[in-house]
Amino acid sequence: MTLLFIAIALLVTGYVVYGKFVERVFGINESRETPALELADGVDFIEMPMYKIFLIQFLNIAGLGPIYGAIAGALWGPQAFIWIVLGSIFAGGVHDYFSGMLSIRNGGSSIAEVVGKYLGGGAKQFMRLFSVVLLILVGTVFMTGPALLLGDLSFLSIGSYQVWLGIILVYYFLATILPVDKIIGKVYPIFGASLIIMAVGIAGMLLIKGYQLPPLTMENIHPGDLSVWPLLFITIACGAISGFHATQSPLMARCVGNERQGRKVFYGSMIAEGIIALVWAAAAMSFYYGTDGLAIASGAGGPGAVVYQVSTSLMGTVGGLLAMLGVIACPITSGDTAFRSARLVIADFTKTSQVETKKRLLVALPLFVVGFALSFIDFNIIWRYFAWSNQTLATVVLWASAVYLAQNQKLHWIATIPATFMTAVIVTYILQAPEGFQLSTSISYPVGIVAALLTFGWFIGKTWKYKGQVPLEQESV
Repeated sequence: MTLLFIAIALLVTGYVVYGKFVERVFGINESRETPALELADGVDFIEMPMYKIFLIQFLNIAGLGPIYGAIAGALWGPQAFIWIVLGSIFAGGVHDYFSGMLSIRNGGSSIAEVVGKYLGGGAKQFMRLFSVVLLILVGTVFMTGPALLLGDLSFLSIGSYQVWLGIILVYYFLATILPVDKIIGKVYPIFGASLIIMAVGIAGMLLIKGYQLPPLTMENIHPGDLSVWPLLFITIACGAISGFHATQSPLMARCVGNERQGRKVFYGSMIAEGIIALVWAAAAMSFYYGTDGLAIASGAGGPGAVVYQVSTSLMGTVGGLLAMLGVIACPITSGDTAFRSARLVIADFTKTSQVETKKRLLVALPLFVVGFALSFIDFNIIWRYFAWSNQTLATVVLWASAVYLAQNQKLHWIATIPATFMTAVIVTYILQAPEGFQLSTSISYPVGIVAALLTFGWFIGKTWKYKGQVPLEQESV
């Protein structure tokens, strides 16, 4: 397990060193009033303690993502560690920090409005539609999945799938329209802490019981012989970089009381999520004594069964209960904030004040009508596009961050490099994926690289005019 703890140490070092560097490049202003104070409304703009904001942000962006994604990514063996570490520090952490801090600098705006400011009106309209559709999809799937699990539990005899779906739907509705500190502010810190405690317990038992990781090799050891490029970088999203995070960061950007909290809340949450992903990737590949055993276990019961078997075997009955709590509660805590984020995106777009309850209902009710209708549709085909859509959203946000930095005469490379890399990932993937154009790698690989280079060239051309000009933020002061 030495490799696991080296990887964790690298992530922590990345937070301390590179996170501080990113913060310095951005240029925080501790005396600048944040939206939580300037626009306080008792509903969405509410200052909360830093520890609460961190735990809420952590659970918002995590859920089951760094667990299920890491388990699937572990099929490539310890190579997954490289992507989790480098991705979290240089891509995901930067993405999450800027999606949160740019929201703060723009009055707590949703990510669609932020992207539109830096990439133009066309990007804004695209992001408005894209993010709302993505959020409704996430909210619906994370509503139906837990309902199915609860309906299948024999010791919970209070209802079927339909009954649990109704209960979860009611909870989602309340969490979406009530002030952020009433339900989310009270429940999320508890579940966020539980997710961390569970990972610490798993890591500790792996060490105590002497489980060993497969040796680190650059050879492809995936049992299905699936290529590392670009599949690994799509499979492990929430544990390295995820566009869904950008839809969640504005929720907490409206609750941050001082810009100095940004590194802890946004960059720090991404690093914490990376640690969760490392632990579960290590557990998956070591518990089954390699990737072949993991492939058999995953094929038999999916990642949920892997989580339950690993937890109960390593931590007994208590571990099993924690695992079940996580498998059921974590997607619920991602689903409710997905609907809440969708409400805020639409409210920002239509400029509808959310102070009055009736106006929140006006925006929220149609979302839940659509979500409820979609809950009766088989998402197996549509959901396959989510992983690619998720990384596409992250790529757009990175490019918007790069433009912001260039506009303000700051070191744009911290966003430009990961944005260029992710552009190559998403273009290559959609060209060769079964749900994409199904082209051969001889075509998808070079086209993906060329597309990334052309996008980089577009960025240089777009931002060249800012050289030597007064930074835009300075102009607005």
